[in-house]
Amino acid sequence: MPHCPVFIVSDRSGLTAETLSHTLMSQFPDVRFHQRALPFVDTPQKVQQAVRAIDEAGRESGCRPLVFATFVDESFSEILSAAEGEIFDLFSPFIGRMERLLDQQSSHKPGQSHGISDVGRYYRRIDAVNYAMHCDDGLHTQDYNRATLILLGASRSGKTPTCLYLALHFGFYAANYPLTEEDFGTGVLPGPLEPHKDRIFGLTIDPMRLHQIRTERRPGSEYASVARCRQDVVRAEQMFRRNGIPFCDSTNYSVEELGSTIKHQMGLVSSLY
Repeated sequence: MPHCPVFIVSDRSGLTAETLSHTLMSQFPDVRFHQRALPFVDTPQKVQQAVRAIDEAGRESGCRPLVFATFVDESFSEILSAAEGEIFDLFSPFIGRMERLLDQQSSHKPGQSHGISDVGRYYRRIDAVNYAMHCDDGLHTQDYNRATLILLGASRSGKTPTCLYLALHFGFYAANYPLTEEDFGTGVLPGPLEPHKDRIFGLTIDPMRLHQIRTERRPGSEYASVARCRQDVVRAEQMFRRNGIPFCDSTNYSVEELGSTIKHQMGLVSSLY
């Protein structure tokens, strides 16, 4: 079948619409979607340009375009409704119901969720990202007292991207510590981690997947061998169990799923959203 045109239209970044539309489209794996984002459509003229682009895409593809929109200004939604596409308004149906339920008028200000509406929270999130980089890969363990959590696991088990996601998305101060041959040899938690045991979460991974990842980094090395990968995973899991550290398998999880799993299992609460 031809590609189905998809438009993400927003008066701001469009991240909310893009996230939700991606979730919905993933439920149709046999359909080929051609997605186009139109952010910062914040004047009537720009909305009209979006309408023309949608209509043109529909004529060229022979498929009725899907249009996911987040507009605060209702007049923009009215202009967009003239497009020859299937419009999914992801904002106004909910705002009206909430206004009635709360007996309050909404601010009708665009960009409240992804903008810098609260400067303090925004800079805290940026500081959390800087912290994740500062305390990456076992660096600066003397600053672990600031950590919301510390990810522990064998090298290349997914700790760094997960820390960065937790920092950027939730504002958590996430450090990570890679287990080495020296750590495995002792059988106990590395010294810098012991005082922070209640904030540690472990990541494990399928040994064959770990072999693939390490091979990309150091092809042909003992570090990337299947035997070494299996050994590292077994010893990491033994350490987790011996010390009562919660852990999960990162093999088939996206960083978003890992982040939510860790947040839930550790009972962490984000004040950013």
